[in-house]
Amino acid sequence: MERHTIFDWSRKARTGIPEAVFAEGKALSHLHDVIREHIDRNAPLLITRLTPAQIDGLRDLPLSVDDLGRTATLDAPEPDHDAPVVAIVTAGTSDLSVAREAEVAANFMGLRTELIADVGVAGLWRLEAHLPALTAHRLIIAVAGMEGALFSVLAGLVTAPIIAVPTSVGYGVAKDGSVALGSALGGCAPGVVCVNIDNGFGAAAAAAKILNIAQAL
Repeated sequence: MERHTIFDWSRKARTGIPEAVFAEGKALSHLHDVIREHIDRNAPLLITRLTPAQIDGLRDLPLSVDDLGRTATLDAPEPDHDAPVVAIVTAGTSDLSVAREAEVAANFMGLRTELIADVGVAGLWRLEAHLPALTAHRLIIAVAGMEGALFSVLAGLVTAPIIAVPTSVGYGVAKDGSVALGSALGGCAPGVVCVNIDNGFGAAAAAAKILNIAQAL
């Protein structure tokens, strides 16, 4: 294979988090080479941020593709039945793409997931209906754009820490996720930590490290 990519084959052993391939900006031929290298090594692979054109160009390969989450996996291991569970909550349906990236990544890292979508603060009754289930979780990933109010509201209702994922869903002053990011960082409810805008993978990686360490204690 042309040496355009140097793989970190020992990353999982070193950090607990397997290497993932960020697809955006990569040539389709390079992605093909990366996937074939993993096939040859019988190594599982997670690819994130695929473009529609890249997804179409990879259809002939033995991948499990999630069009909504813009992810693909190769030989992804199934989480154990007793693996830790992380809840993933979205404010709106428009946040599902980032939430699905987080869910696919979390499953790839060995976590079980529960996805609860479209429970933003514009209709608090929607969130209230899920509170009995949410209060049982040890960790929650909250995904929200616009004004990002979900982060503080949820943190004020449950004991679990919240990993906030601001999304670039919004318009006007909320465009590109800057307002949601500010809300995640500046909210008054304690127990919220934040990853970068649209970073579902990063939220999943943080959740995997936290839950796996907690389970080992």
